[in-house]
Amino acid sequence: MTLSADRAGLEILRLRRAMLDGALSASALVDRVLDKIARWDDPALWITRVEEDAVRARCHQLDAAAMADPGLTTRLPLFGVPFAVKDNIDVAGMPTTAACPAFAYTPAQSAPVVERLLAAGAVLVGKTNLDQFATGLVGTRSPYGVPRNPFDARFIPGGSSSGSAVAVAAGLVAFALGTDTAGSGRVPAACNNIVGLKPSRGLVSTRGVVPACRSLDCVSVFALTAVDAAAVLDVAAAFDPADPLSRMAPLPEARRCGASFRFAAPPARELEFFGDHGAEALFEQAAASLEQAGGVRTETGFAPFRDAGRLLYEGPWVAERLHATERLLNENRRALLPVTRAVIEGGRRYSALDAFRAQYELSALRCHADRALAEVDCLLLPTTGTIYEVGAVAAEPVRLNGNLGLYTNFANLLDLAAVALPAGFRDNGLPFGISLMAPAFAEGALVELGARFQARSGLPLGADRHGL
Repeated sequence: MTLSADRAGLEILRLRRAMLDGALSASALVDRVLDKIARWDDPALWITRVEEDAVRARCHQLDAAAMADPGLTTRLPLFGVPFAVKDNIDVAGMPTTAACPAFAYTPAQSAPVVERLLAAGAVLVGKTNLDQFATGLVGTRSPYGVPRNPFDARFIPGGSSSGSAVAVAAGLVAFALGTDTAGSGRVPAACNNIVGLKPSRGLVSTRGVVPACRSLDCVSVFALTAVDAAAVLDVAAAFDPADPLSRMAPLPEARRCGASFRFAAPPARELEFFGDHGAEALFEQAAASLEQAGGVRTETGFAPFRDAGRLLYEGPWVAERLHATERLLNENRRALLPVTRAVIEGGRRYSALDAFRAQYELSALRCHADRALAEVDCLLLPTTGTIYEVGAVAAEPVRLNGNLGLYTNFANLLDLAAVALPAGFRDNGLPFGISLMAPAFAEGALVELGARFQARSGLPLGADRHGL
């Protein structure tokens, strides 16, 4: 097996088959990956890289251990698989910056999610750029620069997990960790033609993660396919008794889909594509593809989801963002980018009374959303209504960022699981994506439907097949 320019070479399941067959070693794989990283011209993608000698030494150790114990490769589900971590997640001995140099610290211990991946044989390559303090969906709010959208550098890479998504799309790693509070693990997936799996809140430990809104934060997974993302989640998910927000998935899993399934989508008049007619057409094509895969389409109103999403930035949850940054803001407020500072400091205007009022409103909206989803297997939405040029976001950073979150902001407030999937290309070559959502702990059903959709669509994976 060789890792050619064909992006399928870094599909996790394909790599695993090659490892198990003895056709590929961890050392041979990482040599090719490191060579690709060296040739990828994007100084804003990484914040910190693992030393190449250390990466190679890790792979040599894995290969030597597998030679001594032939069953090791079978027992380690991510043996030799290269990955990246968003730089608001702790890795022992590496700085955690959250894209704010003045905030940086070097942890002695990795986040549990990273420890689990390493224990499963995965090979860490580096830590990736992000919107500062994970506050943004654009990928442009970082003092380390804007990671290059591999389809067109004039356009945003999406955020806040910008570097992680680009690293997967560009073929530099097989998977990457992001975080997702308002859509940060899904919007970049749509901008980069990859899968973004946002698990249920608490399914993956957030201990060792710099909080954005701690009660809503999730660790997310970027990969080329839904099946690959699920393979990573199978390793990453575990109840963490030291994380007070950790939750156990119910057994058996709440939902599974048969050959026929039901999905809901808002009526066309309630969807907003911000003048992006290419995205509008691709959404309808995606809905038709789901119907051809055995889906029965029904309509549901978007209002409860939209109104819940508005609470995230137009309500007291903004105050929760002060938790991680309040001391820095008080001591050195200029350490934050102006747009990040403005968003987070906006939380100071809310009172405890505002918080309770918003909780009551959210409870009412959740009842409406639960009823809408009770008779279907999932909700189908665009991941984003459109995509913007970097310059346009610089001119209107708040409004355009808000537009990108229209179909993502509500998911964690309403306790939903979600998977973002590639769904075609506009005439200008930029990718478009859809999202499937369902109540908490429905990841298995969503991945199953996502895999069906990808198999039917036959779309290229990431950006490599475009020769970029």
